[in-house]
Amino acid sequence: MMIRRTATTVGVLVGSLVASLAMTSSAFAWGGHGGKNPAKPTPTTGPQGGASGTTLTASAGTTRIKVSQVSGGASGKSPKALTAVDPNWKPPACWYEPVATPEQLKAGVDRLKKGGDLVPVTPSLSWGEELMVDNYEKGKPSSGEPGYKNYNLGKDGMFWRGVINKSMADDPASYDCERTLFWQNARTVPDDKHAPTPDVLAAYAYDKIQVPDTEVQLKPQGRSTVNLPTWVWLDKATFKDVTVRAELPGTDMWAETTAKPVALHLEPGTADAETSPASGDCRINGDGSIGTPYTQGAAGRTPPCGVTYLRASSGQPYQLKASVTWAISWRGTGGVKGDLPDGTFGSTQDVNVQEIQAVNR
Repeated sequence: MMIRRTATTVGVLVGSLVASLAMTSSAFAWGGHGGKNPAKPTPTTGPQGGASGTTLTASAGTTRIKVSQVSGGASGKSPKALTAVDPNWKPPACWYEPVATPEQLKAGVDRLKKGGDLVPVTPSLSWGEELMVDNYEKGKPSSGEPGYKNYNLGKDGMFWRGVINKSMADDPASYDCERTLFWQNARTVPDDKHAPTPDVLAAYAYDKIQVPDTEVQLKPQGRSTVNLPTWVWLDKATFKDVTVRAELPGTDMWAETTAKPVALHLEPGTADAETSPASGDCRINGDGSIGTPYTQGAAGRTPPCGVTYLRASSGQPYQLKASVTWAISWRGTGGVKGDLPDGTFGSTQDVNVQEIQAVNR
């Protein structure tokens, strides 16, 4: 018996029917007949069940990739991650990962025989007891994959399955990793265009980069004056290279993605302003700082990075936006390396601008 899983709008009554059927039949395939017309994957935010500590019965969006911040940044406390400058760039929508050893798969099916969770065999398809036993215990081929006698116990390797990138769950490409739970020998990766590679890990890590907030230092502080430059700078201790490492357990694969600050762009928040430089792009100094701190007596000079407002804010502060551009590069297993699209991160801050005060005698 097979039951199609609908999208996230499944009603309470349908959910109750599925639960009832699960208790009366031992073989289910969610997602359509034979899994050939699966419903759209609907990953959740975390694992749902497990088998001996694995993600065997986890949801489609649960990845085993381990991400850690190696250096720099804000230790994951930034308000948001980088935004790619290239609007056409996309991270991988799905890939394959190892999810269970033969022993863990057997343990999961043993629990299924006792009324445990169905086993997801693709991101959108889950099997019940009869199908799992036929394919992985009795060795009967199914869904284009060979059968596996007695769960391949005694062999060196793991069973692999597709994973959906949660940030890409609405992309049609998330349907592309629908191979039924399959065997892969140890220290090898699948011969498949959706097999994990260092560049896949690097692109996944891109979305995990956290950078410091971009609140620039201003002089004068609190209130600027019409036609007098406001100096803008960032201390060299604020912006450093940020490196994030991604590793895939069950393989020797890893990648480190590094974001390097390369420029600061100023947007005054009004057309009645001039930036310095005129482009609004302030260069990064050799020590990693941006601009030059204001010093006593420099009020009349043009700052290397700053803005001059030509009209008072009249009680409504201007929103000065400062965005840092980060150049992204990566390196990974086997000495491979490459570049990813630049990323940006910016924030705004209030700037009140007053008229020059004149004294009439």
